[in-house]
Formats: sequence, C-alpha cells, structure tokens
Amino acid sequence: MSRNARTNVLLVLVVVALAVLPLALGLGDGKEEPFAGADAQAETAITENAPDYEPWFTPLYEPPSGEVESALFSLQAALGAGVLAYYFGLRRGRRQGEERGRAALAAEAGDGAGALPDGAARAAGAAPGGRSPASGE
Repeated sequence: MSRNARTNVLLVLVVVALAVLPLALGLGDGKEEPFAGADAQAETAITENAPDYEPWFTPLYEPPSGEVESALFSLQAALGAGVLAYYFGLRRGRRQGEERGRAALAAEAGDGAGALPDGAARAAGAAPGGRSPASGE
C-alpha cells in the first residue's frame, strides 16, 4: 500500500471515530437535547442565569422542526464549500494558464530550434529535450 493510500485510510478512520465515539460512549445520555448546537446551549444558559432577559432580536424565519433547521444548516455549509472550491479551482486554473502562456512565449522567442529548458518544456506539455509527447520521437 502506498504512502498516500495509508494516509487516506488513516484519515477516514479518524473521521469515523470522531463520528461514532461520542455516540458509543454515551456522551449525550441524560440530556434532553444531547447534541444541541452552541446557540441552543447559550440560550439555555442565559435563561437559567437571567430568567427576565429579553432578546434584542427575533429570527426572521423559525424552522418548523430541528430536522429542517439541520437540513438548512447543511445546505448552507455545502453551498459555502462549493463557492470556496470554485474559487480555489479558478485561481489554480488561471495560474496554470499563465504558466503555459509564459512557456509558449518562451518557445516563440527561442532560437528557432524550439529548445526549451527542461522545466519550461514540462510546463508547456513537451517532453524533456524539446520533443512533443504526441510526436512519438
């Protein structure tokens, strides 16, 4: 098994352990809402400490159940992850395009033989020595 495969298997096992261990060890036993979010826990603590506290704001939309609230939160997280992945993919694509453009300019400005240094040849998609992989030479 390669080093990358071992790392991936180890990471998957850690994620599974993080998801299963709290349930298996019974960390939420004895609580009304065992795995409530930080907002709900803060609200409970505030009402216990200051029962006459009046909130400054009210929610614009109150989901009908905890499951709907959880689904909306998951959707929000997925959309955020998609936007970040798009942004980083776009940046990487632009960087690769700029590298290919510089390599093409270097090839045009060369001495006519088309010989590029090995690093520029690889960036342009050519084999070392200035040969194209498609030419079969």
